[in-house]
Amino acid sequence: MGMQRISVNVNGADVEARVEPRLLLSDFIRHDAGLTGTHVGCEHGVCGACTVEVDGAPARSCLMFAVQVEGAVIRTVEGLTASAGPEGWSVLQQSLHEHHGLQCGFCTPGILMSLQPLLTAEEDPDETQIREALAGNLCRCTGYENIVNAVMAALAQVRSSRAA
Repeated sequence: MGMQRISVNVNGADVEARVEPRLLLSDFIRHDAGLTGTHVGCEHGVCGACTVEVDGAPARSCLMFAVQVEGAVIRTVEGLTASAGPEGWSVLQQSLHEHHGLQCGFCTPGILMSLQPLLTAEEDPDETQIREALAGNLCRCTGYENIVNAVMAALAQVRSSRAA
């Protein structure tokens, strides 16, 4: 098979490219779109470092081909700045910083993209749901407790701004 043309929206920008059908979405994002915040760890969908949003849902970009997302809306960790606060970080990024929820940072983009939908959902997730959303992300540095605490704090902040 030859090259195929794809067109996707990545973080609000339309991106068109000619790609090989076997090109992984993670490689497309990093090399064709030039967004290196999406990390590639295990390349088996186990570690979660490559998680991005595809049409609003978290997805492992190392398990998808770029041609599979034709016409889709993709959001990467770089796209979180659209909801940035005064520091240039999203509520979740700021909370992770304040609650010491990250250390080396390799897993952080995938964790952010796995947990961000919880902050925008209409329902009110509890600690169990946060841990379930986090379950697909491997972190070798933390004990996850500070990450969960950070998400709980971010949710509280989002709730109070919705109430205001």
